[in-house]
Amino acid sequence: MKGVYVFLAEGFEDIEALATVDVLRRGGVDVTTVSVTDDLVITSSHGISVCADMAAAEFLNELDGQDASFNGLSVESDFLIFPGGMPGTKNLAATPWLMELMNEHYAAGGSLAAICAAPGFVLSQLEGIRGVRFTAYDGCETPSVEAGGIYVREGVVRDGRIITGRGAGWAVPFGLEILAAIKGPEKAAAVKAALML
Repeated sequence: MKGVYVFLAEGFEDIEALATVDVLRRGGVDVTTVSVTDDLVITSSHGISVCADMAAAEFLNELDGQDASFNGLSVESDFLIFPGGMPGTKNLAATPWLMELMNEHYAAGGSLAAICAAPGFVLSQLEGIRGVRFTAYDGCETPSVEAGGIYVREGVVRDGRIITGRGAGWAVPFGLEILAAIKGPEKAAAVKAALML
């Protein structure tokens, strides 16, 4: 299974998840939202209920049907995307199958994107984080720094196959950077212009 997936846990940050999905879909990317639970409806950190495209069981069944080790997700333009928000970020990080998937996907050549608290709490569990430049919401960088990541206080940072964003105010540029990685800078520029940025 190849593609682009945004993972939603209870307490996700609304703007970071939905603006990213919006930008990617405007750019023609077939992005799928996945609940990390068996409930399709997930409530954001600001009390907004969102219906994910897939629940965890359906997503895992599709993965198992193609490759039990998750290695069907292995192309550089295939992204696993982690929005921030609390307690959403901690709920993502506390989902064992998702952390396993993240590590196997990255090891197989796939790409990752995380914003706000997720670069700190989720990407700190990535075996390949050592030496990678990343940004995060102020105060949330410590776990990934302790794991060997290099924190820089910038809005959006792309280092190899990892894209990170600082917070909700950077959600659209974060989405545009992912779009550029998937569809090229021209497509990202076209979407940016259409958004009047």
